[in-house]
Amino acid sequence: MSQQPEIIIIGSGSTAFAAALRAQERGAASIMIERSALGGTCINWGCIPSKTLIHAALFRHEAKLGERLGLGALSQALDFPLLDSHKLDVVQRLRETKYLDVLNNVPGLTLIKGMASFTAPDAVRVGERKFSGSRFLIAAGGIPRVPPIAGLDETPFLTSKSALMLKKLPASLTIIGGGVIALELGQMFLRLGVEVTVLEHGLRVLPAVEAEPALALQDVLVSEGMRLVLNASVLNVCRHRDGVRVEALVGGEKKCLESQQLLLAVGTAPATEGLGLEQAGVQVDQRGFIVVDEQMRTSAPGIWAAGDVTGRMQIATVGAREGIAAVDNMLETGCSCALDYQALPMAIFTDPEVGIVGHSEEGARQAGFQVESHTIPASAIAKAHVTGALAGAVKIVAEAGTGRILGVHLCLHRGADIINEAALAIRCRMTVAELADTLHVYPSMGEGLRLCAQAFTRNLDQLSCCAE
Repeated sequence: MSQQPEIIIIGSGSTAFAAALRAQERGAASIMIERSALGGTCINWGCIPSKTLIHAALFRHEAKLGERLGLGALSQALDFPLLDSHKLDVVQRLRETKYLDVLNNVPGLTLIKGMASFTAPDAVRVGERKFSGSRFLIAAGGIPRVPPIAGLDETPFLTSKSALMLKKLPASLTIIGGGVIALELGQMFLRLGVEVTVLEHGLRVLPAVEAEPALALQDVLVSEGMRLVLNASVLNVCRHRDGVRVEALVGGEKKCLESQQLLLAVGTAPATEGLGLEQAGVQVDQRGFIVVDEQMRTSAPGIWAAGDVTGRMQIATVGAREGIAAVDNMLETGCSCALDYQALPMAIFTDPEVGIVGHSEEGARQAGFQVESHTIPASAIAKAHVTGALAGAVKIVAEAGTGRILGVHLCLHRGADIINEAALAIRCRMTVAELADTLHVYPSMGEGLRLCAQAFTRNLDQLSCCAE
């Protein structure tokens, strides 16, 4: 059996759906081929379940803070099965309303369940069925990366996916990795009552993030009771009694860490195994990610790729925008549609939240800019004193001379909401002077952006709370 839709999409996550909806807007029929659950990682095992649990853990943490302010004791024990049921309800509701209902109501879009594998640059096989065409989009997403660690084959471990499927909380947890997933899940488990140890190879957590917000978050995590083991190289892991043991070289000294569970949080690998990329002539890089150009084209004519499989900004919203760009380039000759990655924001859902958009200070210099930057502590923001969220920092990177904003990096309570304004400022090519001249609600955490912009020309210690 052979079918020839206008666009064949491998995957059914946020990237695939955005591409399919764009195709429908342009009058093109498409099929999505999905080997796992409808909606992909974000809705099933990533953004939605993790942020649901993270938000619940925030409630518990703030209830404890309320105790110290005389608001009553947090006496009831955690009912994790009930919390898990709430998480599953949220996932199911959004999967139905945002994916299944959309699928059923979009004409010209068909879902095929099964494993797609290229047999040629213009054909894929799904079981006994063959689909041929001239336009393919690979949007298969990513999977948790499992590093080669001695003893791992004989040792039980969790990944970012399986950790969100636990039906019972462990008493203690060792996390290998100090990046985004490690800290988001680590703080969540910590606030739910789990003893958490994080092993990070570098000298601080979030090594890919600007130092000022990363170190502010690191201080918070330590103050909450997380054990951070930095400058650590894992040597081996093994079963030990009723749990696991990790042997690591820490600052040149061997140390053994024991816990009930082990979580690997060392990044994402492309979910390309079994896709037959070799038969299609699709080139991958040394890490296995699909190589694409600015228009999301692969090395094989007629095949595009977008989202986590490309190894760029592994964020659902960015993948969705890449999928849209890919379809525009497929269907419009000479479109040359490309993303401006410097205006795309991302957030890390710890508490305080980390928000990032644009160039880092060093990245701006490498891009050829003359740079100036300013950083203010969260304690400079009046609303931080109201809420007690005094930990954090705001950093703005600007072009020297013009004052054009090149990057914003912050660690603030509700920072994921605040970074959106910074993304708009960068997209609109605003200067720090223009941002400083933009009135903000007082008191609000978002005012931190304006205060940091004002710090380029004024001494904040000489300003009253809401003075111009």
